[in-house]
Amino acid sequence: MWHLASKSALLVMLISGSALADALTLKSTEIAHGEFMPKAQEFKGFGCSGGNLSPQLSWSGAPEGTEAFALLAYDPDAPSGSGWWHWQLVNIPKDVNALPGGAGDAGQKRLPESSMQMRNDYGVKGFGGACPPEGDGAHRYQFTIHALSKRLELSEDASAALTGYMVKAHSLASSTIEALYKRD
Repeated sequence: MWHLASKSALLVMLISGSALADALTLKSTEIAHGEFMPKAQEFKGFGCSGGNLSPQLSWSGAPEGTEAFALLAYDPDAPSGSGWWHWQLVNIPKDVNALPGGAGDAGQKRLPESSMQMRNDYGVKGFGGACPPEGDGAHRYQFTIHALSKRLELSEDASAALTGYMVKAHSLASSTIEALYKRD
């Protein structure tokens, strides 16, 4: 009797383990979960003098039914009452699984064809780096990849709130790296 229960428990663990192995996972060679980002990811402007480069990102384990990806970068600690959108990139083709460092610079044309950068809270389309107020302490910067059930139909001037709503409404799975940044 115990032998049968042990086999059942082992089978459940094996099935769970293989399901977890296929989970959507976001990685980076430039930022790490719980670690401080380098100056390269700091905004250039608003009193900040960083490189304003989006980090290198790669992902794997997209669930069945994925038709596109969206990448959102958000600071929930910004003293705005609603956080701060640093980057919203939607309609990344389903066969793409990485973005090089600096891809968020609209002038560099390093993004996959058919993807669309939305206006960030700095007022530009593209990546806007970290720039917390001086003396404000460390802020969290959440880089989240979403596997989407469909390509999003958004106008080029869609608000950050509408973009976030549409991404979450069609997200099959997501994975986040939460990096930190503090101005000296």
